[in-house]
Amino acid sequence: MSSLRLEVVSGAQAGRVFDAELDVIRIGRSADNDLVLPDAHVSGEHARIVSSIDGFVLEDLDSTNGTWLTRGGERQALGEGQRTIALSSGDRIELGGQGNEGTELRLSFELDTDTIEVALLRPLSELGNAAAGFGDAPDRLKLLVQALREIVSREGQSDVASGIADAALLLVPRATHATVVLHQDVEGGRDAKAVGFVPVITRVRGPAGPRAPDAAVRLTRSVVRKVISERAAVLAADAPSETFSSESLLGASIRSTIGVPLWKDDTILGVLQLDNRDAPAMFEARDVDALGALAVSASLAIANAELIQRLSLARAELKKENQYLRGKERARSGEVQIIGDSKAMSALLRMLDKVVDTKVSVLIEGETGTGKELVASAVHYRSRRKDKLFVAQNCAAFLENLLESELFGHKRGAFTGATDEKKGLFEIADGGTLFLDEVGEMPLSLQAKLLRALQEGEIRPVGGTQPKQVNVRIVAATNRNLENEVRAGRFREDLYYRLKVFPLRVPPLRERRDDIAPLAIYFLARYTREMAKAVRGFAQETLEILSSYDFPGNVRELENEVQRLVIQAEDDGFITPELLSPRVRQIESVLVNAGAAKGSLKEMVDQVERHILIEALREHGNNKTAAAKTLGITREGLHKKLKQLGVS
Repeated sequence: MSSLRLEVVSGAQAGRVFDAELDVIRIGRSADNDLVLPDAHVSGEHARIVSSIDGFVLEDLDSTNGTWLTRGGERQALGEGQRTIALSSGDRIELGGQGNEGTELRLSFELDTDTIEVALLRPLSELGNAAAGFGDAPDRLKLLVQALREIVSREGQSDVASGIADAALLLVPRATHATVVLHQDVEGGRDAKAVGFVPVITRVRGPAGPRAPDAAVRLTRSVVRKVISERAAVLAADAPSETFSSESLLGASIRSTIGVPLWKDDTILGVLQLDNRDAPAMFEARDVDALGALAVSASLAIANAELIQRLSLARAELKKENQYLRGKERARSGEVQIIGDSKAMSALLRMLDKVVDTKVSVLIEGETGTGKELVASAVHYRSRRKDKLFVAQNCAAFLENLLESELFGHKRGAFTGATDEKKGLFEIADGGTLFLDEVGEMPLSLQAKLLRALQEGEIRPVGGTQPKQVNVRIVAATNRNLENEVRAGRFREDLYYRLKVFPLRVPPLRERRDDIAPLAIYFLARYTREMAKAVRGFAQETLEILSSYDFPGNVRELENEVQRLVIQAEDDGFITPELLSPRVRQIESVLVNAGAAKGSLKEMVDQVERHILIEALREHGNNKTAAAKTLGITREGLHKKLKQLGVS
């Protein structure tokens, strides 16, 4: 196999050089990787480099912070559209480089350029002729039947490949090693015929039968390349003789080797390679023919396994899309997890439970980032409609004509670009719930159509002439004051009253400070799991500062803050106050100015409150009426506070 060198250019391991002769090199922060990089922006299992027949392939393993490849000054990201790319010597790999300083690796390698001479070539058209391989040897025919049973008993592509290798060792008793090489789709290859063929399984003969090798087994890449280029089975003669000059044969100490193609129609799916490494005995032509007969069924098994794998992936994608339509926040039990036991949230949940099984529209009001969509999904998944779809649409995300088509659908030819008929979200959500976020942004012309859908239970697609009846529960949300919008003429009054049959107000985080610590702990558990970091938790002082901050961005701002803290935190350490962002740490200066001693949250808040009251009285010459007005409370409220805090 070709030798690969990785030099760590930046990061905690900068200067380290990693030399490897492995088929797969795993890279990440976890200790079980081949190349361990302890940097925080590197995922536990970040990427891997796979040795192919004509080089190496880089694959991103769904890392949190991404993988980039730089070649000739051009930087390319590996993401959802492309997770693998063929590598060239001199490429630079950057791990976790989005929005922070990533860890950079420089790689170099030399490819085998040796050529071989072969003793026998058997083209595809001649493979599968069992009679040529068996002659008058009924025992070998029995071995073939047994080998075929070994293959058909397996499921899954990797398991089928293992079965093929075991069957080949069974069929050719003189073989000591069997390797299956399969084609994988790879972007950026220099040679479309060879790059992408990757060894997937090697089995060796053992006293008790085929087994996994104890150490990495070098593949005879020159033979595999010959099989692919000639589209034929290849028998390479005794390698140590002076007749053959293949360096990979000599380096692997192989006495003789056979390469047999696995194919479907005109496509080479892979190569089955057998080696004899223990004795000078040569393979024979009848061994090639026997393996050719095996390869006919083995090729079909590989093609079927690949087809099943693709169908499974397609089914998984459809399931994922369906789960998305049913609501990203739903738990399997039908409950949506809402974190918070404060009085404000408890009151909200009590009101929510009263309305879930009614038919009335619900208007959810609240500031940006308070979790209005989460509450909307709770309305759906706590109701009898939970087995139907929960569909969400942000009314500010589309222009007027596109939003109309998105909500009500359109007929073919209704407008330029309408090449097919499309169902609208009302029709998709029939029987379920449609959540209209930022409903205050909806244009006036569409508001009339929405009102008709609410009153009559019918919609009319763009370009359509016949109305359609739908049974949809509407939950709307806004961070605007719709009464002011009605007065300004930007929102229909009749629609406002139709939506606001049962209003729910989601309190901002500053009104539910008791929920800040539980929410922070919840987000900490979520992001440490996603980033594979063993953060031990929050220091008590950190939680106290978080609970004292107003969070104008509400739960969304708290979630972003915790995610940033997890990135900064050290493994097996606590999140301490100095890691907090400057805007959150401003509360520390208030505590210092107030002379608040460290203690429980209530004790520190009382000290800060006492400091503010005393300063207000001093500023107004001890005039309680003026001080109360400045503080935004009544004079009686100020007296009550002073008494509670022991201020005379």
